[in-house]
Amino acid sequence: MDYLRFVELRGGSCDEFEQALREARQRPRAVSYEDLEQLAFRYRQLLHDHALAATRYPGTALARRLQRLVLEGTHWLQRDTGEHLPSIGRFVTRSFPGAIRRILPLIGLAAGLFLLAALFGFCLTTVEPALGSFFISPEAIAELEHGRLWTESIFAVTPGSVASTRIATNNMSVAIMGWAGGTVAGLGALYVILLNGLMLGTVLALTAHYSMAAPLAEFIAAHGPLEISLILVTAAAGLAVGRALVVAADRPRGELLREAGRDALIVLLGCLPWILLLGFVEGFLSPAAELPVTLKVAIGMLLEISFVTVAWNPLWVEKKG
Repeated sequence: MDYLRFVELRGGSCDEFEQALREARQRPRAVSYEDLEQLAFRYRQLLHDHALAATRYPGTALARRLQRLVLEGTHWLQRDTGEHLPSIGRFVTRSFPGAIRRILPLIGLAAGLFLLAALFGFCLTTVEPALGSFFISPEAIAELEHGRLWTESIFAVTPGSVASTRIATNNMSVAIMGWAGGTVAGLGALYVILLNGLMLGTVLALTAHYSMAAPLAEFIAAHGPLEISLILVTAAAGLAVGRALVVAADRPRGELLREAGRDALIVLLGCLPWILLLGFVEGFLSPAAELPVTLKVAIGMLLEISFVTVAWNPLWVEKKG
């Protein structure tokens, strides 16, 4: 290949890279993942052209230009600005909703498995109430026999602040267990989904057996919908990691695993504030006998709608490269 032919073929690539690099420098916060991938692809091509020009056409104008662009591209792409984490606003409005959308089919799968497990537990315990002892202590069953929920005695002797902290810690443990369960091929996430579904169905059937389903529904009205949603979403993130580990694809497994792990971490971080809020609601509002049932139902609906709105973000639009 002669020099003029080389200039004709590769000069346009230099122009494209220089323009893309200039736009990235001017508006670094507007650079999307797709933009960055495209810039990196052009940079790799530029490195190849620079090596070829330095070998065959050293000292020429295009060789000098390629050298300059390679240095500028290396400096920008490998710079360290100290901003390793996105701003809170960008995380809430872009990163979190984007991750939720990417695992949406797995959230649907988790919800389906949860409902099946709940139905199985409900039917099984309706036929044989003694099976409820697998999830409820003998003391709690004794409370049900006397027409009281076990929650009444617990919150009667435990301050709300202590109960709220314990509940938040427990909910966080469940969420992290489902999230981290993806590292064992998704089995841990499946365990959390099925166990919690089975537990819910069993508890509902047992309280119905003792005619205490209505007080239980009143107790969980304020926190139950959000609690179930958080369990399913974090477990679905774990399933995404498990899928990347076991499902064959036309892309390198390491690349799929990095993407799934990044999305799973984003989902977990996005859910943690809601878990803390849930601990406050379950520790202070759910056991409050003075609050009317309608208010508790309204609180539960408001929390659920707020979480879904933030997680889905109707204004979210994926940036194209």
